[in-house]
Amino acid sequence: MKAIEFEGTVTPNGQIAIPAEIAGQIPPGEPLHVVLQWDGATEEDGSWRAQGRQRFEAAYAPEDEIYDQLMNETR
Repeated sequence: MKAIEFEGTVTPNGQIAIPAEIAGQIPPGEPLHVVLQWDGATEEDGSWRAQGRQRFEAAYAPEDEIYDQLMNETR
């Protein structure tokens, strides 16, 4: 499987705009595997992080503070 990475946009009618030089490399009718990635930082991202931190801290026992002290002593 060949791979090409490019930056594009979604047209107003919902189609992905592929640069002409990229489209020229793909044979017509060729099956594609498409992965979309975009910078869509949302409040949901913050919620996931907060929940992850809560779970991490829930597993952190008071006895674990010794490791913090050791880390601070080595600095």
